Amino acid sequence: MHKLFSFSFWNSLARLILRNREVILGLIVLATIALGTQWKYMKFSHTEANLLPDDHPVNIEYDEFIKQFGEEGNLIILGATQETLNTYEKLNAWNQLADSISKFEEIDFVLSTSNLPVLELDEPSSSFKVNELLPTKLKSEADYAAFKKKLFTDLPFYKNLIYSEKDSVIRTAVYLKKDIVNTITRKEFVFNELVPLIDSYRNNGLDVRTSGMPYIRTLNAQNIVDEIGMFLLAALLITSGLFFFFFRSWRATFISIVTVIIGVMWAFGFLGLFRFEITVLTAIIPPLIIVIGIPNCIFLINKYQQEIRKHGNQALSLQRVITKVGNATLMTNLTTASGFATFIFTQSKLLKEFGIVASICIVTIFVLSLMIIPIIYSYLPLPKEKHLKHLGKTWINSFANWLGVMVKNYRIAIYITSVVVLILSFIGMYQIRVSGSLIEDMPKSMSFYKDIKFFEESFDGVMPVEIVINTKKKKGVNKPKTLKKIDKLEEHIIETPELSRPMSVISLIKFAKQAFYQGDPEFFDLPTSNERLFMAKFLKNSNGEVGLMKSYVDSTGQYARVTTFMKDMPTERLEYVEENLRAKLETLFPVEDYEITLTGKALVFQKGTNYLINNLILSLSLAILLIALFIAFMFKSLRMIFVSIVPNLLPLLMTAGLMGFIGVPIKASTILVFSIAFGISVDDTIHFLAKYRQELMANNWKIKKSVYSALKETGVSMFYTSIVLFFGFSTFTISSFGGTVALGALVSATLLFAMLSNLLLLPSMLLSLERSIANERTFKKPAIPIIAPKSDEEE
Repeated sequence: MHKLFSFSFWNSLARLILRNREVILGLIVLATIALGTQWKYMKFSHTEANLLPDDHPVNIEYDEFIKQFGEEGNLIILGATQETLNTYEKLNAWNQLADSISKFEEIDFVLSTSNLPVLELDEPSSSFKVNELLPTKLKSEADYAAFKKKLFTDLPFYKNLIYSEKDSVIRTAVYLKKDIVNTITRKEFVFNELVPLIDSYRNNGLDVRTSGMPYIRTLNAQNIVDEIGMFLLAALLITSGLFFFFFRSWRATFISIVTVIIGVMWAFGFLGLFRFEITVLTAIIPPLIIVIGIPNCIFLINKYQQEIRKHGNQALSLQRVITKVGNATLMTNLTTASGFATFIFTQSKLLKEFGIVASICIVTIFVLSLMIIPIIYSYLPLPKEKHLKHLGKTWINSFANWLGVMVKNYRIAIYITSVVVLILSFIGMYQIRVSGSLIEDMPKSMSFYKDIKFFEESFDGVMPVEIVINTKKKKGVNKPKTLKKIDKLEEHIIETPELSRPMSVISLIKFAKQAFYQGDPEFFDLPTSNERLFMAKFLKNSNGEVGLMKSYVDSTGQYARVTTFMKDMPTERLEYVEENLRAKLETLFPVEDYEITLTGKALVFQKGTNYLINNLILSLSLAILLIALFIAFMFKSLRMIFVSIVPNLLPLLMTAGLMGFIGVPIKASTILVFSIAFGISVDDTIHFLAKYRQELMANNWKIKKSVYSALKETGVSMFYTSIVLFFGFSTFTISSFGGTVALGALVSATLLFAMLSNLLLLPSMLLSLERSIANERTFKKPAIPIIAPKSDEEE
């Protein structure tokens, strides 16, 4: 009954599609137009990828910090070497650039050599006054020499803040208004105002280096946007080119292109419909649909041409395409979608959105292929003999024969090779490292990446790390005990090579003491108790303040903020630096008196990577479980799970081992490889087993004959689709993003391994375990007949 019902369903579906061609095409057009209206709601992400759930403690801490002190990632820095600023005219130009930037309404304030505030003692008013270090333009080289002496020798407050102690690089700090940092206004300002202005000064001989998280994020996001079109074009050209090479038919190629283009249009429509942002992950969904959609077209068109070659009846051929291939293709697309759908359960918003859209789009591209291809072919004349020549190509037959010989005569060699590969894979897996770097995947050839390294070399990092000290008392920050503790914390940070010179209220207090002693740099340190008494009157009467410092103590005086910047470093070193810093914080600030929060973009991203790694096991295990249930349900055999899963797990282990040997780390991008590749590679298994079961029934359960027949017929389609998938995913290697390159290369390699595994190891296992697995009881009554039995009508 199950078989007849299923066959009846697919037969009815075939008649429904072919008898209502105009209606279905009309509905597809209307759906495409409707989804096209949602494109206007597509938006690109203006924030870093947040890999953690919203309710994760690390996210909660970071959100609390933002509420208290505002957005931390609002700093853009400009830098120039002493070789660039080697004359007073060039320094004047440098200062003019800073003054021009400060006039934009998007800017909160700018700190540069043009307006450096200097605290000075004003004895008549018993207060500190804030004056500018350079109130007018330099007029001579003598003025320039005096300025440099004053900055580099007399103002330790600005050491490693405005100038680098290592190499005397001078930088300008540009602070965006915090309310625009995570909006499109930031992007418009950077591209329309800041970049053109900086370029104009570069063109006049000023070598300006630019960095800072808002600037990096803006240019990086634009690269993602630019690459979407490149990926789409490359994926379309490569997959359609391979399709034409295999089929030698412009007509078939054009039909496939139309189908996947509609699928891509729907993908963009779903992104807009769900109001999901386009991120580095969701940006790869449209080209992904092309890569996955073309194999669907290959299976359907290949079957149509095989049927035409057998009997030349177009109506019967189209019906069999839907009834025979439709069911198997549905199952393979469902398993692929399942691989992507597992990301929905990771609790990471970024991965969840990727999983939702990708899984929906994979199912819709199947539906589109199943309807569009038979309908279009129904309007066209029968394929010519030249279009069917590829079905009898000598090299394809030779490949199929080689597979048969290997499985028949060299099964022991196949098993030994598999075991050796497995052992090597485990060895490689133990060498895999984890990377939580924010910048590792960024394009190495881009100027902004080179500038990141420039500032890392001179100022020890550009990625902010924030420490919030809650004294649990109002005005607790001003207590001498607390200030001494913060000062010791700053000393520890300065001694850590991977961290930059910190900024906090301590620096301002030291600056005030230096000013109290007539600007003598020898007195740039914390005042003693007696000095505090003498300075108290001057501090009380001072109305001026350094704009840079206003965000480092809250209005109640209970919370102090210490900001440092971190170098890009391996995850192992980052974890050591973090543990060392936390240990120092625990020593200096006991929990009974203080509450400490350690946060910042770099740490949040690193924690997110660790979170994803922990969830990798969950998502991959879930993918394996879902696909195992599919197979058990389809074949009504638990033993078939073993036969089908092993040939698909081996390629995953091979890829993991390869990552260890060649040094590709586990990170936010490469972590996707395993679930994606497993969901796709198991498609070949389902196609092979479906054909195998059909051959068993046709050959009166003669196992060897059925294996070789299934291998000969499905081997060609599996080879075609695997090659298309291999080169299709390889298009991602043209990306400038390291993570996307690694994703494309690793998925391609895994699918190639999976093809060989399914064509050699799977049939070998079926032959070796024929008595315990491949019998009539196992296959005769599956819950879902993957390929419908022949009916009298077909005969």
